[in-house]
Amino acid sequence: MEAEVVEADILLPSLLPFKRTQMSEKYPKGHARGRHWKHLKQILQAENYQNFPADEPNYINIESPPSMYPAKKLCDITGFEARYTDPRTNLRYANIEVFKRIRSLPNEYVQRYLALRNAAVVLK
Repeated sequence: MEAEVVEADILLPSLLPFKRTQMSEKYPKGHARGRHWKHLKQILQAENYQNFPADEPNYINIESPPSMYPAKKLCDITGFEARYTDPRTNLRYANIEVFKRIRSLPNEYVQRYLALRNAAVVLK
């Protein structure tokens, strides 16, 4: 290097504004890293909804009409959208792996799954 460059008394700051800092430097242990999400219960307590008039809609007293769309049929085992229904057990399933699992279930488990869906049918 040239002699002038080596002898120059240029001091760079330790932290350049365009340089990314490490997360450990930015947020030491025990400090928050960003947003704090509130649960619905915390929001309701903070807003004090008991003092609002009863005729104004809020999270406590909101009413909506029934949906115009038919209810989605969900798989009784996985919870995914079910396209198929087992004719023997009346359980809904999403794919062939779930169907194999349904066919291997004993009748008492099938009855429990149907009871969860409020479609209890006595199987023979």
